[in-house]
Formats: sequence, C-alpha cells, structure tokens
Amino acid sequence: MNLSLMSLEIAVAALGLVVLLADLWLPAERRRALGYAAAAALVVLLLNSFTSHCSCSLIGRTPDGMFIQDALAVFFKRFFLLAGALVLVLAVEFSDRIATGVSEYFSLIVFALVGMLFAASSNNFAMLFVSIELITITFYVLTSFQRGKVVSLEAGVKYLILGALSSAFMVFGIALVWGTSGKFNFDELAMVSAQFSGNKLFLMGVLMVLVGLGFKIAAFPFQIWAPDVYQGAPTPTTAFLAVGSKAAGFVLLLRFLFTAIPDVTARWEKLLIVISAVTILYGNLCALPQRNLKRMLGYSSIAHAGYLLLGVAAMAGSIHNSTQGGSALLYYLGGYLFTTTAAFTVIAIVMRQLESEDVGGLAGLNQRSPFLAATMTLAMASLAGIPPLAGFFGKFLLLKAVIEQAASNPAYYYLTGIALIGVVISLYYYFGVVRAMYWGGAATSREPIIFSLPMRLAIVCCVAGMFWLGIAPSSMLKLAETAAVVLK
Repeated sequence: MNLSLMSLEIAVAALGLVVLLADLWLPAERRRALGYAAAAALVVLLLNSFTSHCSCSLIGRTPDGMFIQDALAVFFKRFFLLAGALVLVLAVEFSDRIATGVSEYFSLIVFALVGMLFAASSNNFAMLFVSIELITITFYVLTSFQRGKVVSLEAGVKYLILGALSSAFMVFGIALVWGTSGKFNFDELAMVSAQFSGNKLFLMGVLMVLVGLGFKIAAFPFQIWAPDVYQGAPTPTTAFLAVGSKAAGFVLLLRFLFTAIPDVTARWEKLLIVISAVTILYGNLCALPQRNLKRMLGYSSIAHAGYLLLGVAAMAGSIHNSTQGGSALLYYLGGYLFTTTAAFTVIAIVMRQLESEDVGGLAGLNQRSPFLAATMTLAMASLAGIPPLAGFFGKFLLLKAVIEQAASNPAYYYLTGIALIGVVISLYYYFGVVRAMYWGGAATSREPIIFSLPMRLAIVCCVAGMFWLGIAPSSMLKLAETAAVVLK
C-alpha cells in the first residue's frame, strides 16, 4: 500500500494522539492551549497542501483501489482542514463550559477530522463505511460531551439511536449491492451497474445505501435528528456537524452516485428532484416558528442540504457532462463553511453566560459588541442569499445549473420555483435574528463582550471568506470546476 498518499491522514491522526497524550503532563490551566496548538497545526497542514511536495499534490490510488487521491479529494481535504481549525479555535473559547476532559474534546474533534479526510478519498464500500463510522462514532461522544446537561445527553442518545439505525441500513444495502454485482470497488461497480439497473435486489441495496448517506446530510426524510441534536450538542460540536459532517456526507454521496452507479443515478433523476424540493420546503417552513437559535439553524441546515441537492439533481440530468452542477455544489459548500461557522461562533460567545439560546438573548448586541452584531448580520444575509456575499453567488450557480437542465425535463422549472420560494421564506427567520440584535429592545447586560484574539482572527477569516467568495469568486470557482471534472 502506498502510504505516501495517506500521509495527511496519518499526520492528523498523530496530531490527535499527541493532543490526547499531552493532557497527561500539562497542568489543568494550560490545557486550553492544546486547542490553539492543534488549530495551528491544521493551518500549517492546510498551507502545506498548496505546495508541490505535499501529499495532496500526489494524484493516484492505492493498488487495491480503496483509497483514491484526485482533485475532488484534495478540494474536500482542504475544506475539512480549514473547518477543523476554525472549530478548534471555537472549542477553546467554549472550553470554560466543559467541566472535565477539555483535551479529550479537542482530540475527538481531530479524530472526527481524520474520518472526514478518509471519506474524501473513499473509492470502495469498505473505506466508505469505515470513514463514515469513524465520523459518526466520534460525534456520538462529542454530542453528549456536556454530561452535566440533560439536553446534551438527550441529544447524544437520539443521535446514537438514529445513527446506528442508518448504519444498519447502509450495511444491509452494501451487502445487497455486493451480493448481486460481486463488486466492492466503485470503478469496477460502474462498469457493471448498467447490467443491474433492472435488478430489484441491487436497486434495493442502492436505496439503502442512500438512506445512510441521507442521514449524514440531513436530507428529507432522514432529517428528523438534526434539530434536536443541533440544539442539545455543545456549540463547537454543532458547528462541526453542520459543516464538516455534512460535507463528508456529500463527498461520499457524489462518489457513490456518479462514480459507482452513474447509470442508475441517471434513471433516478426525478427522485433526486423530489427529495431536493421537499427538503428545501421542509427545512425553511419548520424554521419559521423557532425561537432557539441552534434549533433554527438545525432546520436551516436541512434547507441548505436541499439547496446542495439542487446540484446533485442537475448532475443527474446531465450524467456525462456534470461539471456545472458539481462545481456549483462545491462552491456553495465553500461559502456555507464560512457563513455557518461565523454564525455558531457568535452564538457560542454571546450565549455562554445565558441558560437559554433564545433569539431574544441577542437583544442589544449591537450596543455590547458592534463587531459580533455585524458578523451575525452578514452570516444571516449570506445564508439568505443576499448579494454581495457568498450565499448569493452560490445559490445563483446552483439555480443556473438546474435551469439549464429544464430544456430536457420541465420538472427542473418546478424545482427552481420551489427553491426560490424557499429563499423568500428564509428571509423572514434570518432577518428575525437581525431584528432581535438591533431592534429587539434593551440588552440584558450592558457590559461589553470580551473574547480572545484567536477567536477574533477566526471571525475575521469567516467574514473575509464570505466577501471573497461573493465579490471575487473566480479563484474558488476554478478550484471547484477542477474538482468537479473528476465526476464527469
């Protein structure tokens, strides 16, 4: 096996072990610094990924074909490294609300990141399952890490039960696909999938695998866990779930649909259209009455899974020329990373002294911290798709990809209309948050909000990312197009 292709994964796994072991020798008051050290190490690995001698520049695969390094894998690995670094900084700021085991919390975030890195290079059912289980099992612990809070334990139990159920569906689906086709490798499966497109056992297996992946991305009808888990989990865990875990689910979904079973995917075009449309409507309509910020963003995350599925549906409509839908999806994920991380960062900072996470807790934030209020406003505007932020251009690219498929299938016009309706609905609850910050009444406290310099730098990075992707999208779009070519 060519371990040089996996050097990044090995380095990140070693980082997690170092953080875990360093806890044995460091005094309690210095353990917070481990989070900053781990975040700095991930930033170094991210910057190193752009150099010519980095493992990310090596394109190839292991002899058994389980692990593949291509442009798509490199795109997502950089995505995950950046997300991991930002979440670790947020975790340090949040660590005063974790009674014990701060170092373990940091190391679990790093281990979840290892699973995401392996997911980006999965080209085999065994690697797909192992990577997704590494992510999911780690999040079982991260979700319930605040053991003193009943709501956190409840979220962990719900995620455990539903996650185990989705894993069972996936394992049974993999068994059916392998049992009928005799193929475990995605490239080999692609060569024979057309022969089994009418085989009911094979199609049932494909559907069960999609159930497991649908759980990861919180797409309808497998989204039921998201609001409760988002609300009860520690805020850094919620942020990583919303960004990293969702992106890992999408890279596996893309690999499976367009690398392993492209002929079946082309036949399921209408199913993908329906799932995308219903997911958008469900997420946006259920977010309307929510008062808890994290729960509202949980439903918002479901809606954004629907928007991302617009790209998948567009790719299914043009299975042999899927670059545009794929690049739009990848671009949208990039903007979603900066936007969602910024929103959860503000929530973690502002709500840490409050027992609830009600929208009313943001009242008067513009007086206590104009910087945080402006950041939250930009995050909500980007999520809503307001120019010139990243969310606007991302939605524009997705809708453009969908409309171009409408000439061959008018159902895409209906999908576009539903997506636009979802955008209009979302304006109400996103700008309800803005209204609470600026016109929601007097602040519960007039003391200015103080937070660390690394946290401030992380927020600046997110804000800069939102503007960069919205105003100068060419460089990111080029990276996304290069990565999407792999799925063509």
